[in-house]
Amino acid sequence: MFSTFLLDSAAPWQLYFQDAASPVMEGIINLHHDLMFFITFILFFVLVILVRTLYFFDANSVDANSGKNVVHGTTLEIVWTVLPSLILIVVALPSFALLYSIDEIIDPALTIKCVGHQWYWSYEYSDFEAQLGAINFDSYMIPEDELELGELRLLEVDNRVVLPVNTHIRVLITAADVLHSWAVPSLGVKLDACTGRLNQTSIFVLREGVFYGQCSEICGVGHANMPIVVEAVSIQKYITWLSEKV
Repeated sequence: MFSTFLLDSAAPWQLYFQDAASPVMEGIINLHHDLMFFITFILFFVLVILVRTLYFFDANSVDANSGKNVVHGTTLEIVWTVLPSLILIVVALPSFALLYSIDEIIDPALTIKCVGHQWYWSYEYSDFEAQLGAINFDSYMIPEDELELGELRLLEVDNRVVLPVNTHIRVLITAADVLHSWAVPSLGVKLDACTGRLNQTSIFVLREGVFYGQCSEICGVGHANMPIVVEAVSIQKYITWLSEKV
């Protein structure tokens, strides 16, 4: 199983991202690394200035008493206004680029419809309706007492979403009752499923594997019992799966 070697599912005490399996998730991880550089620099800079101020300018310090009548520092104020502004601009440019890439829908080769219910997901492959007929199925969580050896508790489903790799895929998401959220961290996807509204996003899976997600919008007492499992396979295996589903 791919998840044995790669972090494609939630792990106990996990503090970091799951391994990227799409260009969007790679962009999210890279942006996080860039932001952490600036945040770490600012943290230590402010910490050094704070410690130095507390050490040299206490209540009994001669320097503190001599500077009590100083109320303006034009140069310093310009620096601490312009420098943060430049940092925000540097941070904003890649952020906007990533946001636009997430919203971009390239001409898809495949469209999947996802509908959230209390408490399961239903899926429809309708692109092949004329040739093979529409493929519809529900995806329920496998109860703990029915799990087989190696399967993940609260994450396995009876019907996985099977997708081909290296293919532009459009995902249409809605809900039949209350708010849900279709989220698969390894693919960088998290989109709300709203009743009466159709949201869409795109996926381009870079590698084969099994990717786990969960509903990320509190939707009732069964909220924790509607996981999402996406299995990415080669084009040949995907065609075989389609023929078996008909």
